[in-house]
Amino acid sequence: MNKKICYIVGAGENYGLDFIPSKEDFVIAADAGLRYLEEKGIFANLTVGDFDTLQYIPQGENVLRLPPEKDDTDMSIAVKEGIRAGYTLFHIYCGTGGRMDHTIANLQILAYLSERGMQGYLFDKDSVFTAITDRELVFDRIDGGYVSVFSWSERSVGVYLKNLKYELHDALLTNDFPLGVSNEFIGKESSILVRSGTLLVNFPRAASGRIL
Repeated sequence: MNKKICYIVGAGENYGLDFIPSKEDFVIAADAGLRYLEEKGIFANLTVGDFDTLQYIPQGENVLRLPPEKDDTDMSIAVKEGIRAGYTLFHIYCGTGGRMDHTIANLQILAYLSERGMQGYLFDKDSVFTAITDRELVFDRIDGGYVSVFSWSERSVGVYLKNLKYELHDALLTNDFPLGVSNEFIGKESSILVRSGTLLVNFPRAASGRIL
């Protein structure tokens, strides 16, 4: 059974909205993400933001207007609204490109979700980012493409990379050395596991991964 998804569309670079939400899914526009959704003909169940990027205030009961001076980003509040609505799986679009600081903030959101037992995927132009905490990410067979693994936590203990070009067995990754960058798929079902810690993983959009 497919798990219901909270789709969030931000105001970063639009590399294509390749999803069609089901009736069980929830779609949130973060600020100017509303424009991208309208161009695609996708209804936003909720729109949040201070609307400095959109440059006008949308009208309707499903609009949450935020003050421009706040601790959370528009995207972060969108995620928390999705959690409040009962969702634990998030697909985030238009959250990369443009300002690098906002891209990093969105990577932090992936870790935030993962460390609380939820899952987020951030879709870039040709690749996807996700984070896993004390869990395993398994990929179906893919003939090629790069996959990179970084320790988001200070230390990630018991890291296993199986059936990739460069394998690791019970390794230690740290957040100050990029040991896991630029690995490669080799046409086999593969997996990335961490016993203790949070890993940030980047892989091609064409790859199909699942969390165990």
